Amino acid sequence: MLRPSSTQILKNGESRYSLVIAVARRAREIMDQAFEEKVPTEENPVKMAVEQFARNEYRIIEDPSLKKK
Repeated sequence: MLRPSSTQILKNGESRYSLVIAVARRAREIMDQAFEEKVPTEENPVKMAVEQFARNEYRIIEDPSLKKK
């Protein structure tokens, strides 16, 4: 898969900062799961997380109370 741009992944005015945080959290989940199962990851977990967001397997949920006014 070609690297998707952030504009292809972001929808409804979501911020790039939220995307970065969400991808980092998902990448950490991938690594933790691989560690628990004692399975080596063959692909970069950040790349895997970005691809999952691009395929809409995961969504970004922003807390509206944290947005600037």
